[in-house]
Amino acid sequence: MTDTEAGPGRRRAAPPPWLLSGLRPRPATPIPWAAVVRASLALAGPLAVGFALGRPVYGALISMGALSGVIGDTADAYRMRILNIAVPQLFGALGIMLGTLVFGTGWTAVAALTLVALVSGMMSTIGAVASVSGLLLLLNAVVGAGLLMPKPWWVAPLLLTVGGLFVLTMTLLAWPLRRKLPERVAVADTYLAVADLLAAAGTDSYEERRHAVTQSLNTSYDLILARRARYHGRSNAMVRLLAQLNVVIPLVEAAPAVHVRRRSLPDGIPAAVRELAAAVEESRTGDAELTLPAPDSPATRAVDTALRHAAAVVHKADPDPYNVDDRLGRPAALGVRIRRTARDVLLSGPSWRYGLRLALCIGLAQALTSLIPVPRSYWVALTVTFVLKPDFGSVFSRAVLRSVGTAAGLVIAAPILAAVPIGWWDVPVMVVLAALIPAFTAKGYAFQTAAITPVILLLSDLLNHQGFHLVWPRFLDSLIGCAIVLVAGYLLWPESWHVRIGHRLADAVTDIADYVAYAFEPVGPGDRAERVRARRRIYRDLSVVRSEFQRALTEPPPVGSRAAAWWPLVVAVERIVDATTAARVRVDHGAPEPPAAEVAGIQQQLRELAEGIRASETLVGVRAELPGDEEGVLAPLRQEVAAARAIASPQP
Repeated sequence: MTDTEAGPGRRRAAPPPWLLSGLRPRPATPIPWAAVVRASLALAGPLAVGFALGRPVYGALISMGALSGVIGDTADAYRMRILNIAVPQLFGALGIMLGTLVFGTGWTAVAALTLVALVSGMMSTIGAVASVSGLLLLLNAVVGAGLLMPKPWWVAPLLLTVGGLFVLTMTLLAWPLRRKLPERVAVADTYLAVADLLAAAGTDSYEERRHAVTQSLNTSYDLILARRARYHGRSNAMVRLLAQLNVVIPLVEAAPAVHVRRRSLPDGIPAAVRELAAAVEESRTGDAELTLPAPDSPATRAVDTALRHAAAVVHKADPDPYNVDDRLGRPAALGVRIRRTARDVLLSGPSWRYGLRLALCIGLAQALTSLIPVPRSYWVALTVTFVLKPDFGSVFSRAVLRSVGTAAGLVIAAPILAAVPIGWWDVPVMVVLAALIPAFTAKGYAFQTAAITPVILLLSDLLNHQGFHLVWPRFLDSLIGCAIVLVAGYLLWPESWHVRIGHRLADAVTDIADYVAYAFEPVGPGDRAERVRARRRIYRDLSVVRSEFQRALTEPPPVGSRAAAWWPLVVAVERIVDATTAARVRVDHGAPEPPAAEVAGIQQQLRELAEGIRASETLVGVRAELPGDEEGVLAPLRQEVAAARAIASPQP
């Protein structure tokens, strides 16, 4: 029976959209063949060596360490890959050592793992590398406390570290053979994104292109500054790339000035930016030859000036490393950054909340498995850790997807454990299973879980020799872990029922109000760089808001529907930033300065908007009276602010 045959008022049963979004594979991307080969060798190689030496347990532990390295190898730049793989391995070794020391100690182990979970959760709020480090610290502590490890105590940490370093070594083998610096490619991609942005000025696709530019700038700055943090002043290539990236900022600033007037640029301008992208990628030097149309307005003069300056810097061979206008500032010394980070984590409310949330769930999991006989109970806590990982999206969706992915992984693992005896046949089987991890990870969380589950089961079988009997207990353990997370980490946790977009968006609006005031105050020689830094911080904040919005959409009702209500205001706030930048650029290139009273009126409206956002979970439309010259430089900005204040929530 079709939907139309089902009768009036009846609908065919279908999974809810928030679940379908997780079960639907992400758009097709090229298979990362290098990562596939690396994973197969890293996980199967140690098994082969272990069998050859008569030490299959040692081989399995090295493969477990390699599995952590394979999962953590997510960056493009080699120096960032070193951090992503090597640093977490140290915490993983510490975790397995702590777990081994409390193995078989009953409630002492419960208390120890709960404390480790608190530390792990707080670490996970620092950043990407710290997040993976916290994950491995807890995961390996749970494994060490749940599985009997070989003696003495230092063997297991050493073998897991060897596995991670094996992955790192294979990753770095291609470094001398690479044709282009990943950082250089990233900067060239930013120029291409800016070219697309300029080509889209005055069209409906402008907003989409601007978001792409923001993401590209974030990626490029992160790559270069991560590398420069250690090599600042000693790598001319990095100094030159940073200079080339900095000078693209004025082009980005000029784009809104063209767009707000619905002016299209001649095709020669985006083409010239694409030529600069090619020069960056190929590291060309020499005289810059630009043939550009004559500018006919303040906005086009801004584009012309910015483009000519960018061309001069791109083609300059050796910029002065002590005269680079670093838009984001020099990184502080390592010791200073460590102290600052530790202070921020210890004084951060969200850090404590997430740490306590994870500690509560781990404590419950360990207490439950201590009171109720559960075979190989460490799997319950492992499930809790994976589901509560903060950067995988919705907790509720992850719990459901974890169950689905585990079931799929067990379907793959069951015939292998039943039919393949422990021995050399495990090596070719691992070659195939390991290859699925990088191939499936890009498809989504459920797919990644389905790929990792049979690998872990096969390695666990080499340690405890339970064979096919592992399958059903592992599924039950996963369901218990997911249930603990859903009840103690989601349903009973107040944050789960609130959309966190509002307060973050309110902070961004407050920053925009300060930015508006700063943009039209009399400035000194160094203030323009500070203005650029302020605008970049706002766009980064809005990028975080967008990420939180996407996460909230995957939550079940009512959180998901509440999140959708914020989308119009998110877009409106982004347009306010664009309009502010466009107005400043026009003033810089000949337009008259706006009256101070008009600037103050806009600033006041933005502060009222921020206060209103903080005060309510829903949006309330407010009619904003913003008098001013309709032909003045701030007219588009006043319109955007009025539009933002007039937005009402579609939800009661």
